[in-house]
Amino acid sequence: VQLQASGGGLVQAGGSLRLSCTASGSIGRVNRMAWYRQAPGKQREWVAYIDGDASGKYVDSVKGRFTISRDEGKNTVNLQMNSLRPEDTAVYYCNMITTRNYWGPGTQVTVSS
Repeated sequence: VQLQASGGGLVQAGGSLRLSCTASGSIGRVNRMAWYRQAPGKQREWVAYIDGDASGKYVDSVKGRFTISRDEGKNTVNLQMNSLRPEDTAVYYCNMITTRNYWGPGTQVTVSS
């Protein structure tokens, strides 16, 4: 199983980016897909997750600005990030939980002030 993320980049504060992550391989039942991030010098933190067709859950710092969505047929999870702030700068990782825990390689998001 492999996860491949795309959509990171450099954006000015107040701008938007959309991250996508697609899982490939012999996946089986997916229980949860999520996004985490790790800023320089900080621990990795969860940003948002989505279970099945339920609504997403978010860390307080991104509520109202980020939206997680999932395309089960394509084993894809997206993260729409609006009103970006410099403190959102981090490497973003997608995560998928089946009977195992899988991580994507990370994609850099940089928000300039």
